[in-house]
Amino acid sequence: MNLSLIPNLKDTEAGNFFLLAGPCAIEGEDMALRIAEKVVNITNKLEIPYVFKGSFKKANRSRIDSFTGIGDEKALKILKKVSETFNVPTVTDIHEVSDAEKAAEYVDVLQIPAFLVRQTDLVVAAANTGKVVNLKKGQFMSPEAMQHAVKKVHDSGNEKAWITDRGTMFGYQDMIVDFRGIPTMRQYAPTVLDVTHSLQQPNQSSGVTGGRPDMIETIARAGVVNNVDGLFMETHFDPANAKSDGANMLHLNHLEKLLTNLVTIRKTVNGL
Repeated sequence: MNLSLIPNLKDTEAGNFFLLAGPCAIEGEDMALRIAEKVVNITNKLEIPYVFKGSFKKANRSRIDSFTGIGDEKALKILKKVSETFNVPTVTDIHEVSDAEKAAEYVDVLQIPAFLVRQTDLVVAAANTGKVVNLKKGQFMSPEAMQHAVKKVHDSGNEKAWITDRGTMFGYQDMIVDFRGIPTMRQYAPTVLDVTHSLQQPNQSSGVTGGRPDMIETIARAGVVNNVDGLFMETHFDPANAKSDGANMLHLNHLEKLLTNLVTIRKTVNGL
């Protein structure tokens, strides 16, 4: 993994995975800074290259009354403040072509949501900003199909593409991770495992997505053993009251122990 593609990140002597982590959505400045400070302290201690994650808006909601954001510019300015305060890069997802240039003024990585990764205009717009483009694998797509999404970025003159696996639909209301896909996708681009979204239980009758946060360490360990370049996790100091995706988030209090275990596993794997 060439971490020089990401501003302010350097490869570690330990050969650690890198981490994209933060809240699902930016709910306010205080919460974003509070989460970022905690994660920065942990990742600095463990020598894990870190990218702060936060959605500036949530366009893909089950219900019309679901939380979508605090305002685009307000949330993007908070992401920029996080970056400047803690000297870390940031990532946010975009949903429309017009979002690409707007978000690129504030963040370092533009993320294409899984449901939208086949939208050529959106992928090309993100690529044309020159930012790193994180392509989430569609829940309905094979690992092999992601080579075409990566090629769209490269053919647009941008070599900075990642793939993130966020699970595959299993029936109507569950997700699974097929770890056979990791080495396949790593042939095309650096590959990240989205641990928390892989544990979602979508399409609930309530219109609110469920999840299995009790399985976070199980999925994360398997990803690290199988040489993912990075891990993606949504975390919050109060998941039960988070405005989005609280059902599958990792409580912030559990992050340090989890990452400590994962770094130990990665060091062991590196020594094999």
